[in-house]
Amino acid sequence: MWNQIRGLLRRLSWVFAAAGAVALLGLTVRLRELPFSSDPVFFSYLQIVGSLLCFTYAATALVRFRGTHDRRTLILAFGFALSGVIETVATFHFFDLLNAGSAGQSHVPLAWMVSRTLLALVLIAALVVERRIPNSRDPGRETAVALIVVVGVAYLTSVAYLGFPSEPVIYPHALLARPWDLFPAALFMVAGFGFGFRRRRRPVFFDRIFDVAIWMNVACHVIASQSERFLDAPFTLAQAVKVSSYALVLAGALLENARLFDQVQQLAVTDSLTGLANYRTLINVVESEIQRSSRTGRPFALLLLDLDGLKAINDRHGHLVGSHAICRLASVLRVHSRAMDTAARYGGDEFALVLPEAGREAAGLVSKRIRERLASDGEVPRVTVSVGAAVFPQDGETLDALFNSADRALYGMKGYTDGIHTLARIAACL
Repeated sequence: MWNQIRGLLRRLSWVFAAAGAVALLGLTVRLRELPFSSDPVFFSYLQIVGSLLCFTYAATALVRFRGTHDRRTLILAFGFALSGVIETVATFHFFDLLNAGSAGQSHVPLAWMVSRTLLALVLIAALVVERRIPNSRDPGRETAVALIVVVGVAYLTSVAYLGFPSEPVIYPHALLARPWDLFPAALFMVAGFGFGFRRRRRPVFFDRIFDVAIWMNVACHVIASQSERFLDAPFTLAQAVKVSSYALVLAGALLENARLFDQVQQLAVTDSLTGLANYRTLINVVESEIQRSSRTGRPFALLLLDLDGLKAINDRHGHLVGSHAICRLASVLRVHSRAMDTAARYGGDEFALVLPEAGREAAGLVSKRIRERLASDGEVPRVTVSVGAAVFPQDGETLDALFNSADRALYGMKGYTDGIHTLARIAACL
């Protein structure tokens, strides 16, 4: 049933997309009839903003590549940077084009065609490269190779346009005043379908934004195809849509980088298996509690926990069951601790729990509750845990003293527990 609903929604999305394309084309035809001429200063500002957005996205993508070694991101970074360079050069010649009069404005700006075609081809190339070799093994060499590929694509694109027998001409009275703009529109459409298929395989928030931006570029060239003269309404709108797509891509890249940085930061302070705090975080928390308790005079407790018989569980049931046993204890610590407590895994089967504002009695109650909850969780094999507690400042006034005191208490209980288990096995044999 859900597959049928998804199929219906997909068909409806295509219907809405087709309706939107028709509405866009109708709007563009109406804009073509308006006696509008954009302010040259405003238009040049749009070009400058577009170039800056290209450069900023390129820098952001390079930062992402440093962390992910994603070839697609590297190629896109160089592609946007080169497109920004071409658009910057075009900005310097913008007023020369205005001064050339109607004769100079009867052709489509070559820099526009080169930069737009280049960017569309880079998008397609990035998809092809990612599909064949998704990750880089040697980032330094891959950077050089990607740069050569992008520069090569730019060179071939420029040569193709410069070597063409005739320049892209504007036909003011034709149905499509600038038919040449349909070529980059078709290339962006191919890239849009490619990124759409990629997004279905690997749904990522940034890919959705990027997909929308690509289709905005398709709309940009459809609008530009109706431009009869330089700075008229369709061409100004096309420029605005292009700059908006760059801004959307940059915003998505910044959000994605922020998500990746947050993920890296989370991995740096947590244990990968259990999701609890790691050893470094545990040490920082205990040191902070020592400083706080020294100022306030109120105690805190440190519990060290050790799973009983984890090696036997691994030998008998396998390491997957042993890892699950570790996660079972982590789940008990997470669920049955206060929000102010800090649960951490600092070894293979070794855990710790920091209890602020807790004395020896509270530490004993927490230890008893954890052992009871773990023993009665209903899973097989049954797992027990030994616990040792130390209270600041009675059992030590430094980090090492607290850990040593809790460790002695832990192994005192562990020796007692091992003795009980040995007696139980002897009784079972008798």
